[in-house]
Amino acid sequence: MRPSERANDQLRAVTLETGVNRYAEGSCLIGFGHTKVLVTATVEENVPGWMRNKGAGWVTAEYGMLPRATHTRGRREAATGKQTGRTQEIQRLIGRSLRAVVDLKALGERQISLDCDVIQADGGTRTAAITGAWVALRLAVNYLLEEGVLKADPILGQVAAVSCGVFKDTPVLDLDYEEDSSAEADGNFVLTGAGDIVEIQATGEKRGFTRGEFDTLFGLAEKGIGELFAFQRAAITGK
Repeated sequence: MRPSERANDQLRAVTLETGVNRYAEGSCLIGFGHTKVLVTATVEENVPGWMRNKGAGWVTAEYGMLPRATHTRGRREAATGKQTGRTQEIQRLIGRSLRAVVDLKALGERQISLDCDVIQADGGTRTAAITGAWVALRLAVNYLLEEGVLKADPILGQVAAVSCGVFKDTPVLDLDYEEDSSAEADGNFVLTGAGDIVEIQATGEKRGFTRGEFDTLFGLAEKGIGELFAFQRAAITGK
């Protein structure tokens, strides 16, 4: 039995509230159980220097955890003057995941930045950030299309992410912190709506895991991400 009493293939309660920031071109507050991430999308009519005059845009992300996102207060990384390696890894992953479903040439020479701020962490912050960032990006691009700034939709499809792991020798979907902290193996899966793999990060924590276990984890990820795609579509349409 899982600590949360969920079935092995069951997601935590997923919530997606859009329009939570009146200034951002796109925004949402996403919840995977007790994990809550605020995502805002900002459109800028310029690109990084190395992208200039290439006829293409850029999609990037920043990620951070608020001081009381966890059980004890953590220092703001800005106060230390340096981002941790974990933060840099996660924000690069978010950016890569979103760019996998964007035609950068169709975006034109402009940048969309996704700011992902974890306000409460209970495992799966990076997967929640990726899933919510796609919603904020979709809303920002909808705004550009409605305003006539873009003539064609640069978003090619959906992308979402979920964690899976081996907990008490059983493959399970969407680990919360209690499971993640004691899992024998865990992984993060990022998939597109077309079924393409963007990234898989899987690690044996307390032991190695078998090919059979991996195949089961991948199957769980496909099921969970399919459900997340439905949540994303419902959030965009207001249904």
